Amino acid sequence: MVDRNSTANQVYRKFLGRLLLNYAISSIVTVLGVGGIFIFSILTIPKGQAILLSDTLMISLCVMWLSEFLVLRSHLRPIAPAFHTDETQLTFEQIQMAYLQVHRFPWLSVKRTMGPHLLGLSIPAIVITLYEMSTHRLTVPYAYIIFAAIVAVLIASMHSLIEFFLQSEAIRDLLRHLNEMARNRSLTDLSLHGTVLIPIRVKFTLSLLIMGIFPLLLFSFATQIRLAESAPALASQYWPWALILFLFGAGFAVLSAWLLARNIVFPIAEVKATMHEVEQGDFTVRATDLYSDEFSRLISGFNQMVEGLAHRDAINERLLDSYYATLAAALDARDPYTAGHSYRVAHYAVELGKQLGMSSFDLARLRKSALLHDIGKIGVRDDVLLKTGRLTDEEFEQMKRHPVLGEAILKQVQPSFAMAPLLPGVRSHHERFDGKGYPDELAGYQIHWLGRIIAVADAFDAMTSDRPYRSGMPIEKALEILEDGSGTQWDPDFVAAFVTWVKTDWTMPELPAHIIWATTAQHEAAISQ
Repeated sequence: MVDRNSTANQVYRKFLGRLLLNYAISSIVTVLGVGGIFIFSILTIPKGQAILLSDTLMISLCVMWLSEFLVLRSHLRPIAPAFHTDETQLTFEQIQMAYLQVHRFPWLSVKRTMGPHLLGLSIPAIVITLYEMSTHRLTVPYAYIIFAAIVAVLIASMHSLIEFFLQSEAIRDLLRHLNEMARNRSLTDLSLHGTVLIPIRVKFTLSLLIMGIFPLLLFSFATQIRLAESAPALASQYWPWALILFLFGAGFAVLSAWLLARNIVFPIAEVKATMHEVEQGDFTVRATDLYSDEFSRLISGFNQMVEGLAHRDAINERLLDSYYATLAAALDARDPYTAGHSYRVAHYAVELGKQLGMSSFDLARLRKSALLHDIGKIGVRDDVLLKTGRLTDEEFEQMKRHPVLGEAILKQVQPSFAMAPLLPGVRSHHERFDGKGYPDELAGYQIHWLGRIIAVADAFDAMTSDRPYRSGMPIEKALEILEDGSGTQWDPDFVAAFVTWVKTDWTMPELPAHIIWATTAQHEAAISQ
């Protein structure tokens, strides 16, 4: 734990070091570099007044650094405890708060630059300069104060742009360490969960706007000052031309930012839309590769990932289907004469679903529910379940409990959301369309469609299968009974579709090997007993 705390301190100190280094680099490039060049190379100022301006600039820089330091401390306050406090005493909420604040840090650096940085430099500089001009210690036109204020905004904008991208890189180690702390704490990865703090479109637009406008305005002001000093007659005609050039440059910068952002946002949006479909369980979708740059690699990798998920999902589906089928076969095999019943019911139900035009998703759900429709018979005594004669009233009441027992059994399977879609078919496959069924005496379309389909398939297999006390009836007779009960016992639309399928495409389903094995083994055990 001591090592972890030491590592956290090292990561944080390294971040502070990069923070100060980045700030120094951007300050030197923008404030001292661009600002100093503009003041001392463009303006024609006597040596004594140049020294006075240098002193004014240094005093303003000190005020700027002090005010920015105070704001920086407040921005670091939610982050520092996560790296200075003993990890065992940190709460997950504190780590989360630090993680979110670190993500905000590049944008907060922009706010610091355009707030205390700009105002801390400009306000003292303007006040001191005006005082020196009023006491005649400094002799420059008052228009230069306006120019200086505008240039200060431009320099601050350029400074904030550099700071933003430098801080975006500097925070990565902090984010990695906070994620590691969260995993150690609660086995949970930290994430913004898709929350966009600063859209790409905004970043590109502002960045290109600053890069496009900054040189133009700086050049325009420098030219205006030089013309005012060397050719006053031309200076009055300069601004209309400069304004046209400025508007053209700004417009081109905005258009370039829009085109560039659009070129990046579009493939991201396409991958995001495809990802949403994958999240819904559709592994057949693929992102269209329309690009010849790095996005082509990204989309190719994404499609390969989806193919891998599809392959794994297919394996899982086969495994689950085999599990459901084997479980149903083991249940059916309690009675050697009903071997394969659940598998056949699932086959008939799926074929009826196809006849009704159901989606592959609904067909898969129907098959699983049909395979498990009699799972509740696990809770029925053998002397009742295997009885060949007529059931007594008490025995029939016990048999009628198996849909509710089946639902209760499957509700215990975790995760519960995986079994929840199958429960209506298990519970309601003995409901009747006229409301005289069980367990809930539902009528008509109150009965879930799973239950109404399984009821038709279940009845057909029961009528056409052999029993120890009777042979299975002919298919034609079974269809007549279904048609006679259409609208009373069974859904008339489902009966009509099922009869059509049987008369045109019906074949006896072949039992898979693992079901034959399970039922044969149970059958041999029953004979030996």
